[in-house]
Amino acid sequence: MSKKSVVIWDGNVRDAALSILLAVDKNQAYSNLLLNETIKRHKIEAKDRALLTEITYGTLQHKMTLDYYLEPFIRGSIDHWVRWLLRISLYQIHYLTRIPPHAAVNEAVEIAKRRGHRGIASMVNGILRSVLRSGVPSTDDIADPIERLSIETSHPMWLVQRFVDNYGLEVATEMLHENNRPPVQTVRVNTTKATVQQAIAKLEAEGLTANQSDVIPECLYITNGQPARTKAFKEGMITIQDESSMIPANVLNPSPGMRVLDMCAAPGGKTTHIAEIMKNEGSILATDLHPHKLDLIDHNTERLGLDIVETAPIDGRKAPEFLQAASFDAILVDAPCSGLGVMRRKPDIKYTKREEDLESLQKIQLALLDAATKVLKTNGKLVYSTCTVDIQENEGTVKAFLTAHPEMEAIQLESLPTKLAEKQANGMLQVFPQDFGSDGFFVAAFRKKGESN
Repeated sequence: MSKKSVVIWDGNVRDAALSILLAVDKNQAYSNLLLNETIKRHKIEAKDRALLTEITYGTLQHKMTLDYYLEPFIRGSIDHWVRWLLRISLYQIHYLTRIPPHAAVNEAVEIAKRRGHRGIASMVNGILRSVLRSGVPSTDDIADPIERLSIETSHPMWLVQRFVDNYGLEVATEMLHENNRPPVQTVRVNTTKATVQQAIAKLEAEGLTANQSDVIPECLYITNGQPARTKAFKEGMITIQDESSMIPANVLNPSPGMRVLDMCAAPGGKTTHIAEIMKNEGSILATDLHPHKLDLIDHNTERLGLDIVETAPIDGRKAPEFLQAASFDAILVDAPCSGLGVMRRKPDIKYTKREEDLESLQKIQLALLDAATKVLKTNGKLVYSTCTVDIQENEGTVKAFLTAHPEMEAIQLESLPTKLAEKQANGMLQVFPQDFGSDGFFVAAFRKKGESN
């Protein structure tokens, strides 16, 4: 976290939310990292923490919609920070029923006085009270259906058009709306330390509500409380992880005693899941391009009591230069991607990603898969996964990879629960955010059948 992005906390939730959003906008800081850093640094209490998170994420998620609502009421140019203040205030007025509109307006006026002057405060007061009197404009007046969906769900038009082209209007619409809903909090049970029922009992004894998922058996839904602050977490009984990101390790499904490579491993959620599936027997090499991120993996394995993981700072694309050829039984390539499946957790993604980024990412994905084939044993299993919902990065990458590597073949995804098994096709699985309330995720599996002649 750069010093420029440090947020000062004076007890005012809305002012802190404004500072976070300005830093995200100006310094390209990640909203989730800056929000978590602010909460941790200032030890913000639960009630304020919940409201700060709600306002920060909610305003960012609905930014384009809020601008559309505000447009008829703004005359001339306004300062950048004032526009963000208006967005924050209108978000509370329009989307949060538990906050009285007059309270949101009064708070905005006070912030405007502190950050600006009485003239700005008067303008903010006038704009917000005009919105209260007249109501927000209807999106029904937008004739073009793609533009209307873009404004209603606050996603750039290129992204809306791409999703509609990929999956049709109905699926795209569901996904775009789902991206603006808060994610479910989930944890993974460390089955080397506890059964699912033991973990549930431990969490409930600490005042949390935990329920087992009917999709991934080792996944628990947490509906109240903070699992990261529990003894269950500190003692290595659970890991905080989205349910969808538990799929790749299940698909890889390595047996105890195998030699496994996790090629883009940091921060180690999937690495440790693989180790748990292997019952902490065998060996796992976890590599990552960024050496400082390997510390996160080491920290996680120590907390979870897993000792079969070794880390190394290796660019996966150069793996054959450092690792013995055909030496791994199974390999996971959880590749860098656009992250279009996790936009509800990282809403800034939808405003910063560009369409041309996706093509350059596919080149990296293919280079990683190419390198993986060289260090994979004959009859070894290779799993490719991303946290995106883009066809080019997913199915497109798989098709290009298989064309370039006749020694590899797509295989059915094994060890999947029924709900997921029904969704796979041709050795590929695409999960949408609206399917199970989890992140959008893609998984494909391959077997190395031997070198082509």
